[in-house]
Formats: sequence, C-alpha cells, structure tokens
Amino acid sequence: MQELQNNIIKLRALESEDLDFLFKVENNPSFWEVSSTQTPFSKYTLSKYLENSHQDIYAAKQLRMVIVSNVDDKIIGFIDLFDFNPQHHRAGIGILILEKYQNKGFAKETLKLFVDYAFKHLNLHQIYANIGTDSKYSIQLFEKLSFQMIGIKKDWILNNGEYKDVILYQLMNDKF
Repeated sequence: MQELQNNIIKLRALESEDLDFLFKVENNPSFWEVSSTQTPFSKYTLSKYLENSHQDIYAAKQLRMVIVSNVDDKIIGFIDLFDFNPQHHRAGIGILILEKYQNKGFAKETLKLFVDYAFKHLNLHQIYANIGTDSKYSIQLFEKLSFQMIGIKKDWILNNGEYKDVILYQLMNDKF
C-alpha cells in the first residue's frame, strides 16, 4: 500500500524500524483501556507482529498505519481498522495520538484521510468507533466528522476495578 498523505500528516505502513515506538506505546498502561491489553508485550512478540504486518487486510482483518507529522517528520501515533468484515463492508476504527501532539488537528486530519481511503479503496459501507463516555475530546472529534451516536454499551470496559460505559459511533459511506 502506498503512503496516504495531505499537507499535515502522512500515513504509512509499519516498518521494522518502528519496533521501539511500538514497544513504548503498546506497553504504556494508560493506553490499555482502549486496546483491551492486560499485560505487557515483549519486543520479540512485537517484532513477530511487525514481520506479519504486511498481510493484506482481507487476511489479517486489521490494518494499522503509522501517523507521521509532515511538520517535523516525527511519528505521532497509530490508526487502525479492526474487525474488518468484507462480507458486510464494515470495520471498526481506532486512533491513538501521543499526548504532546494532541489538540493540534492531527487526529482530525488523520481520520479524514483514513476514512476516505476506507470508503473509496476498501469499499466499506460503514465504520464504527467505540468511545468511552469520559473521552470528551474523542467524542468531539468523531462528531465533527459526522459519526453518529447509535447507542451506549453499559459497563463495557473494566478499568482499575471500575466499569465504564462506551458510546458506539457509526459513520455510513453516504454521510462522509
């Protein structure tokens, strides 16, 4: 897959050079709530993941891309399509932007670029996102891009002994 880019960011495939960044992000407990991770990953496990990251989305049912700032050419996060279902033309989407790059428009640009790719090139009919009810900025971001709240999953996430509700957002291809 070629790089996707605009004047703010570029999205590229995972490379072996991303191992240290991937290790740092995947082993940060503050991200585990949204990634459903419960234990740290070894560098060996993540290097095996990188070796297989070239798999086609139709085989892997997932597509992860690295988000790079065009301003300073630094990696600022990841964006994923997951739970890819070609039969029903849908997938989930998740985005992670490192804290120092948040609230600078990178997430909005990334989502616009990636959603456009998913609708036009993967022929998706719909994309959904699960967002914690306490994730104010994520809710604002997805709503700005026309994602519609379609329901609340009660007590969906258990984090630090406390259950949290999650809002299910959906974007249909004809609404983007």
